[in-house]
Amino acid sequence: MEYVKNVVCPFCGTLCDDIICKVEDNEIVGTINACRIGHSKFVHAEGAVRYKKPLIRKNGEFVEVSYDEAIDKAAKILAESKRPLMYGWSCTECEAQAVGVELAEEAGAVIDNTASVCHGPSVLALQDVGYPICTFGEVKNRADVVVYWGCNPMHAHPRHMSRNVFARGFFRERGRSDRTLIVVDPRKTDSAKLADIHLQLDFDRDYELLDAMRAYLLGNEILYDEVAGVPREQIEEAVEVLKKAQFGILFFGMGITHSRGKHRNIDTAIMMVEDLNDYAKWTLIPMRGHYNVTGFNQVCTWESGYPYCVDFSEGEPRYNPGETGANDLLQNREADAMMVIASDPGAHFPQRALERMAEIPVIAIEPHRTPTTELADIIIPPAIVGMEAEGTAYRMEGVPIRMKKVVDSDLLSDREILERLLEKVREYRASK
Repeated sequence: MEYVKNVVCPFCGTLCDDIICKVEDNEIVGTINACRIGHSKFVHAEGAVRYKKPLIRKNGEFVEVSYDEAIDKAAKILAESKRPLMYGWSCTECEAQAVGVELAEEAGAVIDNTASVCHGPSVLALQDVGYPICTFGEVKNRADVVVYWGCNPMHAHPRHMSRNVFARGFFRERGRSDRTLIVVDPRKTDSAKLADIHLQLDFDRDYELLDAMRAYLLGNEILYDEVAGVPREQIEEAVEVLKKAQFGILFFGMGITHSRGKHRNIDTAIMMVEDLNDYAKWTLIPMRGHYNVTGFNQVCTWESGYPYCVDFSEGEPRYNPGETGANDLLQNREADAMMVIASDPGAHFPQRALERMAEIPVIAIEPHRTPTTELADIIIPPAIVGMEAEGTAYRMEGVPIRMKKVVDSDLLSDREILERLLEKVREYRASK
């Protein structure tokens, strides 16, 4: 058995880079240091169906075909479509994402990623009011006050706390006992059970609580006995802890981006962090989900000037979230073809969007059987980045990390598939 060290886990935005993979007969059979979710991805949890050949639906049934045939048909669909949608991108490498943006421009498509249904409000907010961010290394070595707002890392990012809150750092040699942990969540989650202070607010009341905390921080009196279900005394106690920090960090998740207020919640949270910097050093980091959702926003911004929801139908990039998002195009019945890569909208999109997906040609670049592949007309299986192919990904706070190839595969990588698609689309459009 071979042990491959320093492998980067291709699951969540924590991008743990200390995984050891046990390899036997060119197959990953076990892991060391991975969380249970990361381990399942590496060893392909029992019941996961892996595609080994491209498939095209013929007469209602999937038939195995060559890569050439599948890519040729997919390219023809994209080239002939009037309003193609390319969605996903968050579980693949930056190099493939760059080719994807070029493909979207060539096809006159709308390109969108999973941020439009998760941290899209965070992206809008940082465009409005800035982005006072830091790295995991600074959190580990310096942070003495850690706030988790609207997230449950114990379940969603299982090793996040061990790499930040419990980790022993240069200035925090005792780890957890050197830090104050505050959790803001309407539920008593497993993460909240570990907190020194749990602000158990009412659902959908994040904005009111943020506003009250900011008002008290700026020297104003809180006029009510409670705000958002949290007693005034507890709010004031929490703010005093924030003010006395040597180095504070606010991690925020979808519980705040999807409650009432959306990106205005994040606007206010960022401005509160800026206000806190009058008293102490404070930063914030969004709790990004897919391992390279941050990478797509970076790459798309380099290539087009915009982070997601980019419309190339007019020959130049246009950006209008709420109109050019994947759900908007599907529910408004604008998209007449869809390519899905490195995500599973079939499992997460609302019913009206799925009904439109069932009506139009769907191309799925996907290694496993998912609800999306059940709706697809063409399935093109890629090698999995971080396991069977190498590539670059961005950790949730924006640090680029190179992902290893651990085992060999006969399958094409996402980048190779997209490069061949781009070449074919150009051929079809040139022949018109």
